[in-house]
Amino acid sequence: MAEVAISPTSEQLLVVIDPVARRTDNESVRIAKDVLSGGAGTKVCLPEGPEEFARALARRGSRRPVVVGDDRALIRAVSLLHRHRELSGCALSVVPVGGVLSLARSLGVPTGTVAAARAVLDGVERRMDLMVDDSDGVVLGALRIPPLSPFPAAEGPEDTTGRPWLRTCQSLVRTLVPAGRPSRFVAAPEPGPSRLRVEVDGETLVDLHQPVEAVSVSPTASGTASVEVRPVSVGAEASPLLAQGRTVTVSGAHFRYRADTVVSGPVRTRTWRVREGAWGLTVPAGA
Repeated sequence: MAEVAISPTSEQLLVVIDPVARRTDNESVRIAKDVLSGGAGTKVCLPEGPEEFARALARRGSRRPVVVGDDRALIRAVSLLHRHRELSGCALSVVPVGGVLSLARSLGVPTGTVAAARAVLDGVERRMDLMVDDSDGVVLGALRIPPLSPFPAAEGPEDTTGRPWLRTCQSLVRTLVPAGRPSRFVAAPEPGPSRLRVEVDGETLVDLHQPVEAVSVSPTASGTASVEVRPVSVGAEASPLLAQGRTVTVSGAHFRYRADTVVSGPVRTRTWRVREGAWGLTVPAGA
C-alpha cells in the first residue's frame, strides 16, 4: 500500500466531531480538540445529525477532513465521500472515540486519543482497498454471512434491561444510518446453515446444494478480496473453501450480511467489487 507523508504546515483541517462521540466520551473529544487545534488553520464542526454531518464534509473546500468518532462515524464519512465520488482526491483522518473501535484499530489507527490526534498531524496517508457493492454500499474491513451481532461482546453496552443493546441501537439509528439505505442496527438472526451460491470472478466456489455455516469476505493488500466459505460439517469437520478475486457474488434465499458494523438485507443477491487503493487514511508514520 502506498504511503504519502502529511505536511501539517501546508494543510488546513476540518475537524468534524460526531454527536455520538460527544455524548459518550466528551473528555476524549475535548483532548482531541486540544491537540488538533494547535494549528491556526483548524476549523471545528459540531454537527447535530446526519444532514449537518454531510453538509460539513461537502463544504470542506480544500481542508483535510478529520472525523472524531467511532467506527460508524468513519464508515459514514467514507460512504458520503464515495457517494460524491470524492474519495480518490481526499485523505481522511479519524480520531477514534466511542465504544466500537475495532475497525479503526484493524486499519492501523491508534485508539488512544492523543496518539491518534498526533497521527493526524504527523502521520502518513495510506491508500487502502475498498469493496463496493451493487447498491453503492462500501465495506472497509470485512463482511460476514450470516451476520454477527452488531456489537461485539467486548465493546457492547452493558445489559441493564435484559436486552443488551436494543434501546441504544434504536436511539442511534436516526443519527448514524443514511436515509434510503437498507442497513440498520438490528438484532442479527441466529447463525444457521444457509444455501447460497458464492461466485468469485465468475467461478462458483459453492453452490445451492451445499449448506454453509458462514461466508466471510475481506479485502487483501493485493487488490483482491479473500473469500472463505465454511460448509456445514457432517461427522468430521469440513475444510473451509478458500478463494481470492476482484468480484464476489452471493445469491440464493433471502439473506442478511454484516458489512463492518452494519447489518443489511435481506437480499437475494449482492455483488461486491474490490477497488484497489480507492481511499486514503492517515496512520502513524512507520506503522
